[in-house]
Amino acid sequence: MSESTTHAERMDGIYRYQRRIYDLTRKYFLLGRDHMIGALDAKADDKVLEIACGTGRNLNKIAGRYPGTRLYGFDLSDEMLKSARRTLKGRAVLARADARTFDGRNAFGTETFDRIIISYSLSMMPGWQTALAAAADHLAPGGSLHIVDFGGQTGWPAWFGWLLRTWLSKFHVSPRSGIAGVLSELAEEHGGTAEFETLYRDYAVHGVLRIAT
Repeated sequence: MSESTTHAERMDGIYRYQRRIYDLTRKYFLLGRDHMIGALDAKADDKVLEIACGTGRNLNKIAGRYPGTRLYGFDLSDEMLKSARRTLKGRAVLARADARTFDGRNAFGTETFDRIIISYSLSMMPGWQTALAAAADHLAPGGSLHIVDFGGQTGWPAWFGWLLRTWLSKFHVSPRSGIAGVLSELAEEHGGTAEFETLYRDYAVHGVLRIAT
C-alpha cells in the first residue's frame, strides 16, 4: 500500500463524520482564512485553484467575493469532496488528487492557475515541501500562491502553544515552522517574490509567493 493511499484512508477516517460539522467548529480556530481570501485580488476569468479544498468553504467565499473567476479544487479525501460538491453546487470543478503529485492537465485540463490557495493543509501533509513546490510549478505568469496555516504561537503564553499542539496532534496536525524559508527558496527558483506575515500574535501565518509576468 502506497504512502498516498495510507494518508488518504487516514483522512477519510478522520472526516467521514467530522465533515458534517467541520465548518461550524473550525471557524473558531482556523483563523486568517478570510484574510487570505481578501488578499487574492482575483479578476474575472482568473483560474483559482484550492489545494486540499476540504468542504469547499473557501471556494464558496471566493465565488462570492470575486465573481466570474473560474474555480477548481482538489482533495485527497473522498469524504471531504462529498461535502465540497454539496457546498459548491457545480460552481467549481473538483477532483481527487494528492498535493505532492498533482498534475493540473490530468486533473482539470489546464497546466497553470492565476491564483492558488492552501489553507490549513500543509500542517496535515507528509512531504509538505514537495506539495509547495508542485503548487509553485502550476502558477501562471503573474500568478500568486497564497498560504495560511498555524503559526508558532510566539505571542501567546507557552502553555497555550503546548495545549494547542497537543490537541492538534490528535488530528494528525503538526504546525510547520519552515514555510517562510521554503517560500523564499521557491521565489528565488521561479524568479518571483515571497511575502510573509504573522496574524493574531503568531497564532497563524500568511505567506504569498508571486511570480513575475
